[in-house]
Amino acid sequence: MNSLMNKAKLLLLLRQEGVTDSRILSAFESVPREIFVDELFKNHAYENVSLPIDCGQTISQPSVIAIMTKALDLGARMKALEIGTGSGYQTAILARLCRRIYTVERHRTLSIEAAKKFHQLTIHNVSTKIGDGYSGWPAQAPFQRILVTAAAVEPPPRLLEQLGDGGVMVIPIGSADSEQTLYRLQREGEKIIKNFLADVRFVPLVKGGVAETKEE
Repeated sequence: MNSLMNKAKLLLLLRQEGVTDSRILSAFESVPREIFVDELFKNHAYENVSLPIDCGQTISQPSVIAIMTKALDLGARMKALEIGTGSGYQTAILARLCRRIYTVERHRTLSIEAAKKFHQLTIHNVSTKIGDGYSGWPAQAPFQRILVTAAAVEPPPRLLEQLGDGGVMVIPIGSADSEQTLYRLQREGEKIIKNFLADVRFVPLVKGGVAETKEE
């Protein structure tokens, strides 16, 4: 009962912050955030805060996830790419809103655990991959939507190449040791239209191979 009350408070907060799309709110309502957080933090699952997870990563605060999801403007028949599966919470929300979500995570531990959560929640429209986020998922490109859940100094060129015409990418830009800016990028032919969304703080997007160990 306490969990339900806390979730109701969170949904009210999201509405107050301008998230009024009933599809997005229903997605937040249907995904139990408590199963994506560490046992130590389950009592804080529905607070509007980021929380630590394995491999030195975090699960973003719900209001930031809502801003990013709203900016993506996902349609039910769309195919989307997520860079940085993390806990899988954001992925599970996106899965409620589009036809298929492809998600890439460089930490093997996180990818495997997230896949278990998707199975637990009977989410069947998610494809997971352990790999370098900078490379995206070329075999499935182009994507109508791309969400990057870690901060890059600039939009990775290979991800931009995988964004279809008219497609939208939401990505935090900035270095790891300073405040970052969340942008919405929209492709119009060869042109990229950039719009400011919010000041944010994310873990850095790391370029390179798979992280084999649980902690780096």
